Amino acid sequence: MNKMAVNSSITEKEFIKNLSFPNNEVLKNDIAINNRESNIERAVHLGNIEKHKVKIIFEDDKNLRKVHTTVWAVGDKNVILNKGVLIPIHRVHQIKFY
Repeated sequence: MNKMAVNSSITEKEFIKNLSFPNNEVLKNDIAINNRESNIERAVHLGNIEKHKVKIIFEDDKNLRKVHTTVWAVGDKNVILNKGVLIPIHRVHQIKFY
């Protein structure tokens, strides 16, 4: 089992808007950042075409968190979930597909 997924707390999508996100990047290298970008695009496609949910592992200013959700879109700086909930791309560690 993925250590990152185990150590993250489950967060309800509606609670994300109450979180605070620092400006620093959570990933350490360009390969990981490029992989994240590809995975976000795949999650958008699966969410829009098949209504397929993914697990997003992200970090706010206090904790590593995870949310099980459908990704609706991606902007220049944010992953966009239902009801306009935003997660800054630079705070996303991983997207897991099922």
